[in-house]
Amino acid sequence: MTEPDSTLATAAGLLGRFTDQLGTQLGAVRPYGPPPRKPEEEVPTMPRPHAPRTAREPAAPGRAPHARPAPAPGSAPGRPPVLVAVGHGSRDPRARDTLARLLRRVRELRPGLDVRLAHIELNAPLLPDVLAELAAEGREAVLVPLLLAPGHHVTHDLPAALAAVPALRARAAEPLGAHPLLVEALADRLALAGWTAADSASRATGVVLASAGSRDPRSAATLRRIAGLLGERLGGVPVVPAYASAAAPTVPEALRALAARGRHRTAVASCFTAPGLFATRSAAHAPWIAAEPLGDHPALARLVLHRYDRAVTGRPTVPVRELAAI
Repeated sequence: MTEPDSTLATAAGLLGRFTDQLGTQLGAVRPYGPPPRKPEEEVPTMPRPHAPRTAREPAAPGRAPHARPAPAPGSAPGRPPVLVAVGHGSRDPRARDTLARLLRRVRELRPGLDVRLAHIELNAPLLPDVLAELAAEGREAVLVPLLLAPGHHVTHDLPAALAAVPALRARAAEPLGAHPLLVEALADRLALAGWTAADSASRATGVVLASAGSRDPRSAATLRRIAGLLGERLGGVPVVPAYASAAAPTVPEALRALAARGRHRTAVASCFTAPGLFATRSAAHAPWIAAEPLGDHPALARLVLHRYDRAVTGRPTVPVRELAAI
């Protein structure tokens, strides 16, 4: 091979290698789309715009729509049970008006709560009628007896009234009972009748705690506890429970028992929720002062709500120290 032929061959080889490399690079070029990314790189995403609220779309087959749980039968979502305050009933026209005023206080303390009055006998509306009305409305109810202690009305009449309306979801709360709020109301009624701090310090004073009475031994035990709490509230003054019917001692017998202990300046505390025959008879025996029935006292209104809350939740919604603040 001559020198020109050798030079030509060398140039041709260089050109071939250049062409091969160029082809390899061109083959790696992607004419469309973004360049390949490394495995550790993240692709930024744009936030999706919020779609405008429209009517609820039908759910896909086999999938439940997104909705709040259905309310339990007989109740409305977020609607508390109706508070049905159950009084005994009386032929005294003042009794119903007194309980109506008490329930106005309850509504003021708990705005928005449905509060209704019912009576076991003698006055309208009667308890069976109120329960039937609530069942027709599809409501739930809590019965709060405006009675001081367990007895026939609490243990028999209320359960029987509830059993007669099986369509109604309802339960009964405890009676008012031996509670500091009740004692506060009793002491305040005595003060309004004329009891003073000097009377609490006197060795000549005593109190008869008058109530309706019951043959149920639990009723007498409750009244004894109330009497003990009231005596402590009055600074150690002796307080004797007495009854207008069905139990002993009677009010006159309790007054004589206190007089035998040198307690001649004796007051009668009225452990009745409203005026009536028994409250009037008990007050008539007082040798000194007689307190008015508990009536619409603010502490009694708070106690009604306390019993309601315990029945609904198993605990009070307000601490007792706040319940007792009048």
